[in-house]
Amino acid sequence: MSSASYAQSRRQVPTERWREVKAQAQAAYTAASPMLARLAKEEFVKRFERELPSATACVLDDFEACIAHLRLPIAHRRAIRTTNLLERLFGEERRRTKVIPHAFGERAVLKLIYAALIRASQTWRRIVISEFELKQIDELRSELDREFKERTASTVQKCVPSENLQQEP
Repeated sequence: MSSASYAQSRRQVPTERWREVKAQAQAAYTAASPMLARLAKEEFVKRFERELPSATACVLDDFEACIAHLRLPIAHRRAIRTTNLLERLFGEERRRTKVIPHAFGERAVLKLIYAALIRASQTWRRIVISEFELKQIDELRSELDREFKERTASTVQKCVPSENLQQEP
């Protein structure tokens, strides 16, 4: 659950029910697979939709984005699901550009961001990727490509002119 969604859900739930609601929501977000997460989400909806509709709406709001990390190999999920890297990058950029406002051009800022990414990637090198996990990642890449093509196929077809139309001279 994103931190904004978490805070919003917290405000929607009575204090005496919070532990129960939180545990049920976390069961969905920390499931072993996307399919199990969706089943846990459905259970959450069945259990709380009538009595806590706004909290249920918060959980449903960005659910698919919140469980995207479940498609990755289990050993990689913790490193991937966190936004700490992005937050650290944005903080570093703010810290450096705040010292001398407008002194950095686009090239200097890109160098700064690149250096921060290189530094952050050092921690990723500690994650060992097995042959099986490489196959999982390749399969995920193929699946994401298929999904992207399906999503954009109708848009591409709309943009391609019909063969029956005559071209203007």
